[in-house]
Amino acid sequence: MEAISEDDARMQSTRLPLRTLLAAAAGALSVLAIPPFSLLFVVPLAFSTLFVMVQGISAWRALLVGWSFGLGQFGFGISWIAESFYVDAERFGVLAIPSVAGLAAVLALFPGLAVALFAQFKRLTSGRPLASSLLLATCWFGTEWLRGHLLTGFPWNLAGYTLVEYDALRQPAAWIGSYGLSFIVVFAGALPGAAFLAEKQARLKSLAVVGIVVLAVWAAGTVRIASDAPAAPGIDLRLVQGNIPQGEKWEPGSRERTLTRYLDLSDRPGKFDLLLWPETAFPGFLDEDAAARSRIAGAVPEHALLLTGAPDRVETDDGSLYFNALQAYDSSGRILAGYAKHHLVPFGEYVPLSDWLPLERMTEGLGDFAPGPGPRTLALPGAPLVAAAICYEIIFPGHVIDAEFRPDWIYNATNDAWFGTSIGPEQHLASARMRAVEEGLPVVRAANTGISAVIDATGAVLERLDTGTTGIIDAPLPGARAATLYSRFGDWTSLVLIATCWIFLGGITAVGARPKGHVRKDECG
Repeated sequence: MEAISEDDARMQSTRLPLRTLLAAAAGALSVLAIPPFSLLFVVPLAFSTLFVMVQGISAWRALLVGWSFGLGQFGFGISWIAESFYVDAERFGVLAIPSVAGLAAVLALFPGLAVALFAQFKRLTSGRPLASSLLLATCWFGTEWLRGHLLTGFPWNLAGYTLVEYDALRQPAAWIGSYGLSFIVVFAGALPGAAFLAEKQARLKSLAVVGIVVLAVWAAGTVRIASDAPAAPGIDLRLVQGNIPQGEKWEPGSRERTLTRYLDLSDRPGKFDLLLWPETAFPGFLDEDAAARSRIAGAVPEHALLLTGAPDRVETDDGSLYFNALQAYDSSGRILAGYAKHHLVPFGEYVPLSDWLPLERMTEGLGDFAPGPGPRTLALPGAPLVAAAICYEIIFPGHVIDAEFRPDWIYNATNDAWFGTSIGPEQHLASARMRAVEEGLPVVRAANTGISAVIDATGAVLERLDTGTTGIIDAPLPGARAATLYSRFGDWTSLVLIATCWIFLGGITAVGARPKGHVRKDECG
């Protein structure tokens, strides 16, 4: 880490508490830039404040300032997780606040690392606003990508999601993904702060660059929306949102009430080709329950199909394996295909290091769920190819579909009843919308409650049912677009973008550094 003088260290220590408090406030403020708030003007306020707070301090102190920003960001941004602990308050309620606080503190290490790296290397930028902002955005990109991949990964509320509600501005995710979009957001958000600290001439140039970046992103997105409009495949959907309270779902005797509600909703007048029930809509082993399948068959018209979430189990020599699954049935009640969730929720669906940690998982069941083999495309008779993503899996950029067997749409079966009427379901929906843009595929989201939606390949929500609503959505399946650049090359496209920005900056810096008025000898008269 960079060495500093004793006087500088004393000055930094004196101002450090104020810096950390302001950084924490900026981090909490940044949450207002993402759904359900989507206040875009908050982006420069939050990231420019962070930029200013980290000036003139060592990398170690910058780590604390960045961690404070992250603590404010995640402390507010994922506060909704506490709701899940109160579903079974008698067993888990006491853990709600310490668990959320602990998770926020761990996640805050990633912004802390980004800011520490920025502070360590910012002297190489010579204080130039463009270079300094670009460095912070690059460090943020790297640590945000790590957050999405390290251990099990948790890419929730990425900086790029501040653009979800803006049709044109979210479209570059089709080329550079959500992490690349985060790079652009942090760069543009920090640049006003860098300009504030710069000389007047550099300040005006920096603010002009912000305008150019925003205009370029908007123009590129507008062109994408207007071009390559896909044709609908002619498939009618019915999404069913049963709105079963999570606290009642697994109670003894509740299975009959749950099944009856889903059957009644499915049997409403209307025509559909695909009937979509959400994650664990049937609270039992449906493939083992012939009577239930027979009743369900009565709600599925001839030639139509049902896709439903249901637990599954497989007997092995070592005992039973349990899966959180999605299963497809025809109108006779015959199972056609299945998919097992591969990206499981720690402590919700399994307990990490369960041999050493004396903890219970929060979901009901006979044991920990086992992970499936990975993303899978289901080929079903009379239906477009579909990629299955169960609940939490939809939050992972680039890890939702089988790249070798490209589907025509993504079905996200989920259950956000765990999180009540908090901001969590809106944030979850934002992730689903970004996957639609990145992959160029429509995403259909059926939730037990909050939020069922039909999303087209540009990330636009065509139909939705809000949290706490019991009902159905009848809608046509939107068409798929051609495979996007991001779907073909993944996060490599972001690296190309970042490298190009640095090369371009190096080029204009070199041109600007050439001596003025220099005349070659052969030009003298």
